[in-house]
Amino acid sequence: MLNRLGNGVLQAISGVLGSVRDALEKLIELPRNIKQALLLALDMVFVSAAMWSAVALRHGNTDFTLGTTEIACGAITVVISAIIFLRLGLYRAVIRFMGQQAIWAVITAVTYSTLILSASVFVAQAEVPRTMPFFYWGIALLLIGGTRLTVRAYYQAKLRSLSRNVIIYGAGESGRQLLTALHHGDQYRAVVFVDDDPRLQHSVINGLQVARPEEIKRLIGEHNITQVLLAIPAASPERRREIINSLVGLPVHVRTVPKINELVAGRASVNQIQDIDLDDLLGRDPVPPHPELIDRCITDKVVMVTGAGGSIGSELCRQILTSGPRELVLLDNSEYALYRIERELREMGQALGASVEIIALLGSVQDQRRLETVYRTFAVQTVYHAAAYKHVPMVEYNVAEGVANNVFGTWYSAEAARKAGVETFVLVSTDKAVRPTNIMGASKRFAEMVLQGLAQRDSGTRFCMVRFGNVLGSSGSVVPLFREQIEGGGPVTVTHPEVSRYFMSIQEAAQLVLQAGAMGTGGDVFVLDMGEPVRIVDLARRMIRLSGYEMQHDSHAHDHIQIEFIGLRPGEKLREELLLGSNVTGTGHPMIMRAEEECLSYNQIHRMLTELMQHCDAMDCAGITSVLNAAVSGFNLHEVRYDHVWRKQAMAGRSVLAKPKQKPAAVGLSNVQELFPDKS
Repeated sequence: MLNRLGNGVLQAISGVLGSVRDALEKLIELPRNIKQALLLALDMVFVSAAMWSAVALRHGNTDFTLGTTEIACGAITVVISAIIFLRLGLYRAVIRFMGQQAIWAVITAVTYSTLILSASVFVAQAEVPRTMPFFYWGIALLLIGGTRLTVRAYYQAKLRSLSRNVIIYGAGESGRQLLTALHHGDQYRAVVFVDDDPRLQHSVINGLQVARPEEIKRLIGEHNITQVLLAIPAASPERRREIINSLVGLPVHVRTVPKINELVAGRASVNQIQDIDLDDLLGRDPVPPHPELIDRCITDKVVMVTGAGGSIGSELCRQILTSGPRELVLLDNSEYALYRIERELREMGQALGASVEIIALLGSVQDQRRLETVYRTFAVQTVYHAAAYKHVPMVEYNVAEGVANNVFGTWYSAEAARKAGVETFVLVSTDKAVRPTNIMGASKRFAEMVLQGLAQRDSGTRFCMVRFGNVLGSSGSVVPLFREQIEGGGPVTVTHPEVSRYFMSIQEAAQLVLQAGAMGTGGDVFVLDMGEPVRIVDLARRMIRLSGYEMQHDSHAHDHIQIEFIGLRPGEKLREELLLGSNVTGTGHPMIMRAEEECLSYNQIHRMLTELMQHCDAMDCAGITSVLNAAVSGFNLHEVRYDHVWRKQAMAGRSVLAKPKQKPAAVGLSNVQELFPDKS
């Protein structure tokens, strides 16, 4: 009998709670103006109920009668209270996101309402207890404020049930700001702080306990943690990597707030949660720049960047803009890429307050006459040549066009710079130019040799080149590809278990290029001391684990992502090198070296360029390869296997190659005499 009665009571309570929940859901979904009107009406009901309850509480019973004067005082209080509540903005605040300021507004409004009640009672000499306004203040505050807090608590409880549990690593100012931001969202629910500072451990900050880093593994299991959010923007790079390394083996997605320099510069806010920075994935310290070297060829000069819309070119433009050039000339053959970087630079210039004229020019680096016209028209003093085809398999599929762009594009750009009296010409090169196994690397090494040959001529232009490894985050790099594959559930594709590469960030690469231009004396090849190469499979494993997944061989009962080895792509090799030999010397920068490498004479370069141009005009891939084999050290026994046109012709059984394509005036063979007048 008692059991049945208890079950009936529980069912009744459950039904009431369900009805209240349904009512709240319907209330939340109503249009905002209707909710405001309903809330105002409800508050006035609470004001009336509070006045009646205050009198009853003071009398100790409900057996009393209110006269006309008392009712009039109550009506005046209700009307004026409605006006006060509206004026104080009680209905502008969204209840479910109500903060401390809104709570103080409620207290202020109820206090003013109490003063109105007291004044009306005093003036009208109403027959109510003198302490009645004090009881009214407490009851009204409980009803009006309590209702709002109840709705907010319900909504936040609902959000918590739908959100993912996270740990905030860092209980400092950034961690507390992040916690406040998370309270107003529905994606994450912070359950605990973790901090290295013993003074903060075991304390409670904003309602969350601060735990020790050693407890993270236990906390992940206890609270079903899915992510760890790093709120340590001021931590040193070494400390950040130590923390990230300690989290690599845990089944959680590690994310971070922006670094302190981005927060201070206003480029980001603490609630912008993002994936781990590429620099943190590298596991190496970035090379510190020397501002005086960067500024030497830029400040108050006319600077031009070819390939300005590409990954390296666009970052060069961003850093050049901060060094105060007089004019910045952008050249690219992609209309959209040029539009995008021009727009970004103009917005950046406005934010910096820089009065730099930005000139966006469409054009190809294979058009020497246009290049020379541009150099002379704008009186260009420094050129950073970043226009190139850099994707190894893509150039293997398009041999003639890849060589034409990388070799002749560099030749025409440099020769036009010499004729126009440009002071400094810097070529952006690659570690794939060292003993290359692919057309792209061979074409970049030949481009270096073209500059070395031009540097032998009597010229007022300083030619130099800078060689570095893979750039993280650039178009075609492995990191964006791996992230895309991880988000799709895998597998993550790696070419070979032993393949390794040198890595650096885009920002670091651009800084190196800018500094090299200031140190060049003519024909210099600069390389960066990039430390140890990184195995691609290790980078993939690191990214998988930091994304909260495990590899297939891990024993954790967690989501797995497989690494799949697909074999080396056309032209790829297992390991890259930065130097052709061991003859290197120091420079004015402790992390930049000057390589003393073999080069051909100017006459030899001229002869090979002439022959190479004939083969490119005829789309003779075998002839192109033979010239590169003869010119580039280490590039031997390379055969054309993948060029689409070459393969199609072979399949069709045609022994005669395609008709030579028409080049722009500056690209044809007849222009050899123009480029080399002393060789006529």
